[in-house]
Amino acid sequence: MITIKQLHPLFAAEVVGLDLSRAVSDSDFQTIEDAFRHQSVLVFRNQQIDDDQQITFSERFGELETTKVGTVGAGSKLVILSNMNEDGVVVPPTDKQVLNNRANRLWHADSSFKAMPAKASMLSARVIPSKGGDTEFISMRAVYAALPEDLKKAAENKVVIHDYAYSRSKIDPNLVTDEERAAVPPVRQAMVIDHGPELGKSLYLGAHAARVEGMGEAEGRALIDELMAFATQPRFAYTHKWQPHDLLLWDNRSVVHRATPFESSTEKRLMVRTTIAGDVPTLAAAA
Repeated sequence: MITIKQLHPLFAAEVVGLDLSRAVSDSDFQTIEDAFRHQSVLVFRNQQIDDDQQITFSERFGELETTKVGTVGAGSKLVILSNMNEDGVVVPPTDKQVLNNRANRLWHADSSFKAMPAKASMLSARVIPSKGGDTEFISMRAVYAALPEDLKKAAENKVVIHDYAYSRSKIDPNLVTDEERAAVPPVRQAMVIDHGPELGKSLYLGAHAARVEGMGEAEGRALIDELMAFATQPRFAYTHKWQPHDLLLWDNRSVVHRATPFESSTEKRLMVRTTIAGDVPTLAAAA
């Protein structure tokens, strides 16, 4: 029998008593799904699973995205986040893998740069550094509920242009190739998503949010920056300190997240992500 252990006053919980190397019963999965809906972030400790087992469990939540061009694992159901080459040797700081990992240190929601952005992500810790490399999460539902009325009013009915090339240019203007730009052109997303009367609304922002439709460049950026400054207060944040074989599941439409630094020139890190595809565009769920 599994139990749910709260990790933060506002969101995030640990699922205790589950072995994902074995099939998950329908009743246990229902408990997990209910917890996920309310908690937005779930932690599964000590899950020594392989890629196929991770894919099988991920697919219980929905169809998986196929990894985009320019990312390790492109064309498959896996995203490989690593600072090592195929021989297990740490790559130099100028390597594209390392630069993309640096970009992941910006607050973001996975695949918000896609017309149909991701529903959820599942990340498995295969190799972790001895220190650092935590992952931080912000509950954007809790943030919206706490927003001052003037900021709620400013955010309502806004459409934001999310652009993968924009976020990556903050790290290196040459990081995104022409092929990648063509594969993931800028898209329109709602700034506020309504999750229904039980769960309420959330902000939908992050590093890929480039500009606000219908507003001047400076004015739009000022609004995004003001909302993100409010959102990233410590009271809304859960920090996950990774242990070997941790597995995390999070709701990309209710939280933003970021990686924290580690000694990537000497320490090894290998994480494997599966991404559960969205089934409705954000503008269809806008306030």
